[in-house]
Amino acid sequence: MTIIQLEYLLAVANYGSFSAAAEKCFVTQPSLSMQVKNLEEELGLVLLDRTRKPVVPTNAGEAVLKQARETVKSFDAIREIVANLKNDISGVLRLGVIPTIAPYLLHRLIPNFTKKYPKVDLHIREMMNRDIIRALRHDMLDAAIMTGGTIPDDIQEEELFNDRFYVYVSPDHPLSQRHNIRIEEIDPRRLLLLSEGNCLRDQVLELCMLRKETIRQYTFDCNSIETLMRIVDNTPNSLTVVPEMVSNFIDDPHRSQLKILAKGAVSRKISIAVRRTYAKQSLITALKESILSVTNK
Repeated sequence: MTIIQLEYLLAVANYGSFSAAAEKCFVTQPSLSMQVKNLEEELGLVLLDRTRKPVVPTNAGEAVLKQARETVKSFDAIREIVANLKNDISGVLRLGVIPTIAPYLLHRLIPNFTKKYPKVDLHIREMMNRDIIRALRHDMLDAAIMTGGTIPDDIQEEELFNDRFYVYVSPDHPLSQRHNIRIEEIDPRRLLLLSEGNCLRDQVLELCMLRKETIRQYTFDCNSIETLMRIVDNTPNSLTVVPEMVSNFIDDPHRSQLKILAKGAVSRKISIAVRRTYAKQSLITALKESILSVTNK
């Protein structure tokens, strides 16, 4: 039994396919399949049900996989200890970022991070919250930047900073001349929201104490805060809620439409989510420091 065999077994279980696992492990499919088969023969157990699409672990495979994850984590930890002793920040970091953070952070984070850590191979994907959680659980991502409170217990979370909420109103809105707006003054019939699946949508509903079935003038599916703001600009008496990081990208002609929420729990927490078996803490620390340096938090 070798670490390579365990890593290949985990890859097949994570991706549900020998071909996909081989691609991610940068080996040929026959080579990967042979290594997994050799492991099964050595253990005298069938670990993967190859008749299923996607391929799934057998009952015996589930038990072996549980220990394999711990074994590979311990093996990676040795490399991490050596890297820390050498002060060497390197390796692959697969990072997911939700759509309500990516446009306002990545353009500052990427140049800063890649310049400071040139030995790190950074792979970034913009993904919805539910897809990030699934990818973390299946070892398809190493870490993610997302909002706190939306991360399940089996994923490790490290808080970065608070991102305050503001109200963005149309120019002719009755509240447009106000500097501050109270939550109870928001008319839910005029409130524009992101589409289902966006955690910001759920946070705004909770913030305003609204039910998902609240009647509105009209609804549409939208995954872009920028699109919502442009619709507010041109729709009488409408408004939406935006996070603070968006406020830095509002031009001067529209800045007066941005209003402070006067009281209450009016912010979201920005966090780094990491799968609990991830061993390269030095990379996560480097990522955290880079994020905080470009957000000035």
